[in-house]
Amino acid sequence: MTKDERFVILASSLGTVFEWYDFYLYGSLASIIGAQFFSAYPPATRDIFALLAFAAGFLVRPFGAIVFGRIGDIVGRKYTFLVTILIMGLSTFIVGLLPNAATIGIAAPIILIALRLLQGLALGGEYGGAATYVAEHAPMGKRGYYTSFIQTTATLGLFLSLLVILFTRTALGEPEFAAWGWRIPFLVSVLLLGVSVWIRLRLNESPVFQKMKDEGKGSKAPLTEAFANWSNAKLVILALVGGVMGQGVVWYTGQFYALFFLQSILKVDGYTANLLIAWSLLLGTGFFIVFGAMSDKVGRKPIILAGCLIAALTFFPIFKMITTNANPALEKAIENTKVEVVADPAGCGDLFNPVGTRIFSAPCDTARAYLAQQSVKYSTSYGAAGSGVKVVVNGKDVAYTDAKASNPAVLAAVQGAGYPKAGDAQIVKMAHPFDIFRPQVAAVIGLLFILVLYVTMVYGPIAAMLVELFPTRIRYTSMSLPYHIGNGWFGGLLPATAFAIVASTGDIYAGLWYPIIFASITVVVGFFFLPETKDVDITK
Repeated sequence: MTKDERFVILASSLGTVFEWYDFYLYGSLASIIGAQFFSAYPPATRDIFALLAFAAGFLVRPFGAIVFGRIGDIVGRKYTFLVTILIMGLSTFIVGLLPNAATIGIAAPIILIALRLLQGLALGGEYGGAATYVAEHAPMGKRGYYTSFIQTTATLGLFLSLLVILFTRTALGEPEFAAWGWRIPFLVSVLLLGVSVWIRLRLNESPVFQKMKDEGKGSKAPLTEAFANWSNAKLVILALVGGVMGQGVVWYTGQFYALFFLQSILKVDGYTANLLIAWSLLLGTGFFIVFGAMSDKVGRKPIILAGCLIAALTFFPIFKMITTNANPALEKAIENTKVEVVADPAGCGDLFNPVGTRIFSAPCDTARAYLAQQSVKYSTSYGAAGSGVKVVVNGKDVAYTDAKASNPAVLAAVQGAGYPKAGDAQIVKMAHPFDIFRPQVAAVIGLLFILVLYVTMVYGPIAAMLVELFPTRIRYTSMSLPYHIGNGWFGGLLPATAFAIVASTGDIYAGLWYPIIFASITVVVGFFFLPETKDVDITK
């Protein structure tokens, strides 16, 4: 690798790390941001709204891919991702200054969501530009290796955001951090923005793109060529369904849903949960480069599809082992405690509520929603018409008449039957960042590392594959859209949808069906229809 090539990778990767850092700050602080900006709602609804505001940034990513992809294919790669980084950086900085709902009312969540949308648009243009730029500088036979450095940036951005959050939390203490200290990680991002812009200004245009422009072969209508031409549109669809869709759900399960599962379902404190994820990322990040380089030899397709298949087959046992080690009392209670909600079937509705807009008032529904919030596994049995609602814990009736989302009698009954209280001594807890050698902590990190390993398998080669599928004149536009639909929609909606499945079924593992089904579809479609690309000449 030459000095110039190293600088290209450094400049592209550093800017992309910063963009992911900005984007994931919100995800890592979703519960605190929910309390700050959605304080008018009950805690359960507040958490859903916070997750949905996070998801809003993912929803608009494909639109950013279309807008900035078109600009990148007409104007150039370099100038396009200079614009995207400025939009992302300024949006993040403003979040750190934004007054909360207690200060400016409904305007606070509206402005917050608008900023999330801007972040999503910017990220929609950033990734395709960075991946294309690096791939177009890479020599033949090394594109998987070169672009794998870009693939590390999402994980490094998440890792950096976790480190800054942990440092700030430790320095200020939890009460101060929750009150105002959460703003600091957003505000310091302006420093990273300055460094990233300065470095990117020193870059030249991609040689492949410049040669195409000099020869007058550029596209004047990249959107039409990319999506209205069936021969190319077919590749876009195959790239999505046979590659990126499965990669997206495996990626977000292994990093984001794992964090959400630890905190919201296993009740691991935020400090420990973030440290556990940070360590797994630190141990696993190098494998992006390993699998990217490996794909130059064996192909992109075998590694990506193998990662999706192995993940789909092992998500259930791995998450169950995480429960065994992170909260053994909860696992024991799930196995040994039988909880039923008995009610008139006419008063029991469907609890599936991924967008958080439904308000439950029937006692049957509020009882089940409350049990799900406490990570209690329950089943629903139907009583006689007109009968009241009762919760049966190991054969003992507990009356439920409260139409609110809580009931002390139910909580006391399930805890008396073995469900752990908040802060239970058996729940995994780290005293400091290097408290990793105790068997319980090491076991959880090891399991999370396996999930990250799946992420590196599916994500390490994906940039090279997407670049190689499409011609230079419409590459930025064509590759960006399937990438951001797969990651932004199928992946970004995963935490809220999976948690809604958990709440509606009463099974803490039921949300895993979401990634398993989509990863399995990708394995089948990709195996039969997706072409191998590692030997393609991308200069055409």
